[in-house]
Amino acid sequence: MDIRPLRHFLTLADTLHFGRASDACHVSPSTLSRTVQQLEDSLGVRLFERDNRTVHLTREGRLFQQYARDALEQWELLRHSLMVEAGELAGEISIYCSVTASYSFLYELLSEFRLRYPRIELKLHTGDPADAIGRVLGGEEDMAITARPETLPAQLAFKPIAVSPLVFIAPSEAADWLPASTARPSAEEWARAPMILSESGLARERADAWFRQLGVKPRIYAQVAGNEAIVSMVGLGFGIGVVPKIVLDNSPLADRVRLLDVQPELPPYDVGLCVTEKKLRNPLIRALWEQTAA
Repeated sequence: MDIRPLRHFLTLADTLHFGRASDACHVSPSTLSRTVQQLEDSLGVRLFERDNRTVHLTREGRLFQQYARDALEQWELLRHSLMVEAGELAGEISIYCSVTASYSFLYELLSEFRLRYPRIELKLHTGDPADAIGRVLGGEEDMAITARPETLPAQLAFKPIAVSPLVFIAPSEAADWLPASTARPSAEEWARAPMILSESGLARERADAWFRQLGVKPRIYAQVAGNEAIVSMVGLGFGIGVVPKIVLDNSPLADRVRLLDVQPELPPYDVGLCVTEKKLRNPLIRALWEQTAA
């Protein structure tokens, strides 16, 4: 059964760019174009609106995109189920996490798994942890290592693997805008302090809640994608940041910043493995899930 046309269609639907999609599929742009044309001829509708500069999914294309995702998922589920019966799993699993998570958890998580299932290929993508839940829900990734959100979407399963405090950090050198006392925070002093915060995500939500409790609107110096960049900017003396302590513990710039003993403390991060309940029916993903100690 040739499922490559569906894979090629989905890659183009995700990228909306023939050049990037053909590179990802390891085919020429003309081959990709012919594949799309054959699908459109078979269906009797246009899946893409395209000209010399832009590519867009049509309404029919969006409907077919969901069908193609479901069809490939069912095909992979059947194929892997047959492999289980035959006694050996093979295929690929995509995992999304931050750079810090990649060297904090992956070795312990995957080293034994790789020995037990050598024919399973693991694809790792790193980026902003605030994007992890959305990428799993959107089907872009099979699994993610991420912080548990305040409210876990009903279609997600979450298995905790670590707890990390969420901490305030400041430059190691003195600055006149630093609050004199952090144990008993002054609204006036914190209103003057420049803050370097995540653009979105759990750390940002908890920092915003802390400032609301203090009755202060934070003075935002910068909003950053990725906790590692927050440590860098704080180390350069631009302001106070909020990061998971695990990021600070693994940062090469840890000696350029210091922890602030801020009260009340921010709630800690529950870090774990996240996957949709639907994906857990896949024997490959189930194997990794069950091997992960809660």
